[in-house]
Amino acid sequence: MANNPLEQFFRQPKIFINLPSQGVFHEPGVTNGEPTNMPVYSMTAMDEIVAKTPDAMFSGESTVRMIQSCCPNIKNAWGLSVIDTDLLFAAIRIATYGNMLSVSHTCPGCEASNEYELDLAKIVDHLTGCKYDNKVALDKITIRTQPVTYKVSTDIAVKQYQMNKRLVQLESMEESDEKQTMINELFVDLGKVQTEFFIANVESVETGNQVVTERQHIIEFMNNCDKTIYDAIKKQVELNQATWKLPSYEVKCTECGKDNNITITLDQSNFFVQA
Repeated sequence: MANNPLEQFFRQPKIFINLPSQGVFHEPGVTNGEPTNMPVYSMTAMDEIVAKTPDAMFSGESTVRMIQSCCPNIKNAWGLSVIDTDLLFAAIRIATYGNMLSVSHTCPGCEASNEYELDLAKIVDHLTGCKYDNKVALDKITIRTQPVTYKVSTDIAVKQYQMNKRLVQLESMEESDEKQTMINELFVDLGKVQTEFFIANVESVETGNQVVTERQHIIEFMNNCDKTIYDAIKKQVELNQATWKLPSYEVKCTECGKDNNITITLDQSNFFVQA
């Protein structure tokens, strides 16, 4: 095939990143090659359109398409570890629009509106330096945890959203025994979804010389284990979530001089637009 004379105008990698998980927690076939020094390209016009499509945003499909378009070494973004996705969002934003992000913030002290320019390199540096602690050591048992995949995270988030929406609808109904029964059942279902999330965070359970990795055995273990074990796993997952939380930016109000902190939310509805 003849070379395309317009090839010189094709996208080129803008930055290169190392995935924080180093591929350890990915599903097989997620990346093509090593998860280090991975090229990140700017978004195309189609990427930006898809990123703003409500249905695709809700299902996570727009995120998957955007990541696979801008990071061609990633072949199946659904199987990515969630500890990599925020870094990829920031990297794609930088590759497309540059390091600086314009943010509006209302000072809680004087209620003045301020505009700030925040450097996204701070997010990249923070997430690249985070370490995931995957070991929960208890008496006679050791549990290895893992961050969930983007697919699992999205599915659980959708379930929680739908249930919370249903709860709001029930709250608007007239008081009755049927209403209370339905609310009670919904809270039970919400609890099951939360348990599903923590089960997904368990990679293996070690006892003695035996290592159990079969998912059905782990599910049965989590549904029947002592509360102390469940709480230890929950605490470990939450500690890792806190470690991987996006860093805040210290800013000063131009009106009253008060110091404030701003935390960016990597929300596709506004993060992937020119600002």
